[in-house]
Amino acid sequence: MTRYKYKFIQLMVCCLLFTGCDKYLDITPKGKRLLSTVTDYDQWLNDETLVLGIAPPSNVFNYLGDNVDLLSITTPPKQQVEFVYTWAQQFSFDLNAPPAFWGDHYGKINLFNTVLAGIDDATGGTITQKRSLKGEALLGRALEYFYLVNEYGKPYDQATASQDLAVPFVTSNDVSQVVPARSTIAEIYQHIIDDINTAIPDLPLDNSGNRFRGSRAAAYSVLARVYFYERNYTEAQKNAELALANTKAVMVDFNGTLPSTNLLGTHPDVIYGRMVIGQAPATLDFMRSFASNDLRVRKLYYSTDSYRFVTRGATLFYPAAITPVFTYTNTGTSFQEMKLIAAECAARSNNLSAALQHLDDVRKNRFATASYVRYESGDQEDVLQEVLKERSHELPFNGLRWLDMRRLDKENRMETVNRYDAQGTIIATLPPHSDRYTLQIPVQVLSFNPGMPQNP
Repeated sequence: MTRYKYKFIQLMVCCLLFTGCDKYLDITPKGKRLLSTVTDYDQWLNDETLVLGIAPPSNVFNYLGDNVDLLSITTPPKQQVEFVYTWAQQFSFDLNAPPAFWGDHYGKINLFNTVLAGIDDATGGTITQKRSLKGEALLGRALEYFYLVNEYGKPYDQATASQDLAVPFVTSNDVSQVVPARSTIAEIYQHIIDDINTAIPDLPLDNSGNRFRGSRAAAYSVLARVYFYERNYTEAQKNAELALANTKAVMVDFNGTLPSTNLLGTHPDVIYGRMVIGQAPATLDFMRSFASNDLRVRKLYYSTDSYRFVTRGATLFYPAAITPVFTYTNTGTSFQEMKLIAAECAARSNNLSAALQHLDDVRKNRFATASYVRYESGDQEDVLQEVLKERSHELPFNGLRWLDMRRLDKENRMETVNRYDAQGTIIATLPPHSDRYTLQIPVQVLSFNPGMPQNP
């Protein structure tokens, strides 16, 4: 009976998400009347919606990145993915369509807010269980706000973050409440950090049985990511190392035995899992940047030009076609992401021995053992560049490349990015420091909130 009850809830959720919208966020309110026990709320956190990563099912968000080459694009663009790919001001003008990215995040936030609003009054269970579920909801909500502030707020700048607008900070699932104004970037970041720190003491020590659920290591890993994109590299390194010290996660060695299933929530490298189907057409320049003995190329990329990388459109990031156990890409946090955060932060502080060790801990699992040579350098900028390159290879299509581009653009490390049609003609350009590095508020949202300030 319980199974059918939750299937009914999911069906109702889906119907609401795709046919209705509330008056201010164009998301669907979640009724809490179906939830009464601690077990109900625990199962609520297993909702299929919450295990999905950014922009499911195949993460069209990746198409903002400089490593994607959509050869089949029409001119002018017509489909949503083509508008995303060309950094259009809006991705859809259909007021009845769900707002891309925005709607997904706020839909999940509403799910987490439902737990936060009702768990204290739930029957059954213990105070400890209630606090644990509340901690998981705070952590999950924080991850969604991390994406929102890095999509609809400008790249973080300490000098202007207290004035730059981000998104509304919604803590209720009651749509009768007054619409919050857009918070500043500094306010959203502080909310995220406060929520995670509040959650940490009550979170489970281990989530190995289901890595889609929260844990203390998961919280530290999200904090590391948050500080990293705030460019607070000292705190990012601290929390990355705390995540690594508190997790049972380990890297998958591409020289050895791979996971036996494509169930991402059981993969050993996942710290806090969110899954999407891995699929994106890769640029030639990106594929040519891999070393010949890099095992990721033939395990994760499908090629119709025998991996020569001479033909546009011939190479896809498509693990399902090559190594099916990697069908799903993790847009949540992982052991290797924490290692790369720690490596970059150490390089930036000129602790090169630590940076090189963290870098080696990743690379030795990705290169053929017989031909692997540890990278060594005593030059700070060279080490940083090597870490950045490794980051682009290890985390290419999990929703972070666009955020890295924004972060690096603040440091004048991004060149102009061009988009080309099938004939090689430039059809869109993203220059350094472009306004397009910040997404506009979707018109569907503004139609319900005509007074909400729009981004340039």
